[in-house]
Amino acid sequence: MRARLFLLVCLCLTVAGCHPSTPSAPALSAQKSFPVRGRVVSSDTATGKIMLDHEAIPGYMEAMTMQYKLAAPNTASELHPNDRITAQLIVDATRGDDPSGYRNPRLDQVVVVGQARPDYKPIVQYHVPEAGQDIPDFKLLNQSARTIHLAQFKGKVVLMTFIYTRCPLADFCPRMSRNFADIDHALQADPRLYAATHLLSVSFDPTYDTPAVLRSYGGAYTGRYTKEDFNHWDFAAPPVKELPDMTQFFDVGLAPGDDPKVLTHSLSTILIGKDGKVLGWYPSNDWKVEDMMTQIRQAAA
Repeated sequence: MRARLFLLVCLCLTVAGCHPSTPSAPALSAQKSFPVRGRVVSSDTATGKIMLDHEAIPGYMEAMTMQYKLAAPNTASELHPNDRITAQLIVDATRGDDPSGYRNPRLDQVVVVGQARPDYKPIVQYHVPEAGQDIPDFKLLNQSARTIHLAQFKGKVVLMTFIYTRCPLADFCPRMSRNFADIDHALQADPRLYAATHLLSVSFDPTYDTPAVLRSYGGAYTGRYTKEDFNHWDFAAPPVKELPDMTQFFDVGLAPGDDPKVLTHSLSTILIGKDGKVLGWYPSNDWKVEDMMTQIRQAAA
């Protein structure tokens, strides 16, 4: 069990609507995110910033101690010196993948993985999936308006991830769905492997992500649109009442954003063996399709 802090994402969906356009101001082309691990040195509630002694951030910087602002400044009071955390570092990319063009770094999706103050008790307790654990038989409503159960996929290797269809951050849900589309395409090249596997994208926004919405979203990512039969890749959502149990079991942090259409969330991708047990858990966006394909082939052998 561990405490999770949800930090609201400050999103600007239309750059021109947020800042006046001037010739000297570089246009923001995209947002990028990097997984971060480190130790809180200090926390400043007045400014909403923390001093973090962090490990190397591949693609961004080497290990160092520096100050970062939080996406939700008021949560600085919940972080204490010597707390160990993981987080997503969000930056605005003005020059593609050139680190010199990364601006406005802020920490989002902060998770306290080691508490310095044991008297702090979180409202919600999250379970961390570990290899060998049984997966509960959660039920879901899929894109075809049929109720499916996780247990029905026993005998197959299942790759499952969590998304919602309105997610505006390219490195979050859209990236997971693109990765799954690449994996689905790669599996089709091997009929035996294709028959031994199943993909499952679970929405944590069941009120908006109805079967019709999930069908349209899923068909776009498979590339078959209205011709998709969804025999190999389901898009589904749990009932509203069962959503907390499922997200807490799979360690999916979830909180409303300032915009009612936007949810602040963490990532969670799970590889499930033929016996219905956890084979691997991936809580960030840095896993690679080729590495996951290796894991899937080994599990299906």
